[in-house]
Amino acid sequence: MTSRTFARPSRLGADGLVLGLAPALTPAGLDPDPSFCHGFAAHPQVLARGLVTLADVTATRYFQPTPTDLRDPVLTAHGDRLRAECFSACSTVYARLDLLPDAFDSGTLGHGTTNVDLGAATRAALTHVGRGRLLHLDVGRGGLTVSSPEGTHVERPVQMPGRWVRALGNVAELHHGLPHAFTVGAVGARAFLAALPAATSGGRSGWLVASRDAVRVAPRTAPGGVHVAGLHRLSAAKRLLTHVTGLAVHGTTEPGPAVVELTLPGARLVLGLTGEAWRGHSGEGSLLSALAGATVAEDADLVAAQLAFEPVVDVARLARGAGLDEPRVRAALAVLAADGRIGWDVHDDAWFHRELPHDPARVEKDNPRLVGARRLVADGKVTPDGDAWTVRRRTGDGPDYRVTRDAGGARCTCPWYLRHGTGRGPCAHVLAVDIATQESA
Repeated sequence: MTSRTFARPSRLGADGLVLGLAPALTPAGLDPDPSFCHGFAAHPQVLARGLVTLADVTATRYFQPTPTDLRDPVLTAHGDRLRAECFSACSTVYARLDLLPDAFDSGTLGHGTTNVDLGAATRAALTHVGRGRLLHLDVGRGGLTVSSPEGTHVERPVQMPGRWVRALGNVAELHHGLPHAFTVGAVGARAFLAALPAATSGGRSGWLVASRDAVRVAPRTAPGGVHVAGLHRLSAAKRLLTHVTGLAVHGTTEPGPAVVELTLPGARLVLGLTGEAWRGHSGEGSLLSALAGATVAEDADLVAAQLAFEPVVDVARLARGAGLDEPRVRAALAVLAADGRIGWDVHDDAWFHRELPHDPARVEKDNPRLVGARRLVADGKVTPDGDAWTVRRRTGDGPDYRVTRDAGGARCTCPWYLRHGTGRGPCAHVLAVDIATQESA
């Protein structure tokens, strides 16, 4: 996924918008010349500005506001909709544009996952698409000759940072179970977007609160409010201000992840923010507990064989097809999420399937605490001690660590836990106790 190239670029020509794709993973395997969509856009300006919004996000480093290189969003075709996903340059913002069935007047949609070319030239052209323009959309390389000068051949590397795979997994886990707080209509949504600070502004934070179909930013916690750190990280959505018909907020009053979802004609824009404006999604560690299960790797292989680019994954159907109970299927989905192959949609409250190249070693490479926990168990460093557990160091001198559990979760006496608590996932010692407990059972 990180070493492929676009054989031809995207282009907006007289005959329509053609989005160039890299080789794609499809139900039939690797397709070097994918074709995901051919049809007319029902809302051309929404489509164009939505794609430019993604380009704005990928080019922005919100923690230290400096422009950076563009990256190419991950595009998944589900047969009835298209999803384009990306991260900001600092990985603190996740952005997804859902082009729903109503986004297309006619045409066909395929199945598969790849990267879509949103280079600087395409971005510039998309900014000039008018509201009433008749726009034909081709998503794929085969149709590019319609809009390209004869004989043109351009090759550009696919820009997909390796940390995106890890970040996609953390986003899925962070958004899974995130409660819906409130929804406001078009007037309140547009007023909120208009008042957002610019991307280069300081990290203003607060609690988003619904008040008479409007959104108010409160300086302190309020009933039903959602804490958002770094409101400037939502600024890219301003490009769609005149098209927004509603806004939904997902999150809690406690500092943590938050999701702002904009409703658009035939589309949705989702912006997911980390709990702190400087913390990237790629370092959250939110999937570690799920990855520690004794059978999750084998279960994940069984579940993966049942997936077919569903826009909404049916967990019960997967359980029947894989011969597993639903808790094991959900644990397996967490493993697939860590591999970038499953996402979570807060609007549908469901998983969706995307397909990235499978790398069994990537889960361990991206989660060194999990590797360390397994070594502690293998070396016999984890022993029960009454109602608690003692975890000895693998090397060197120093105190043992003590892991306890109560209604609030697991606690450890190690420096990692004292510094981070559970805000960045469990420490290696808590994970080791989880693994040892499962093995003894």
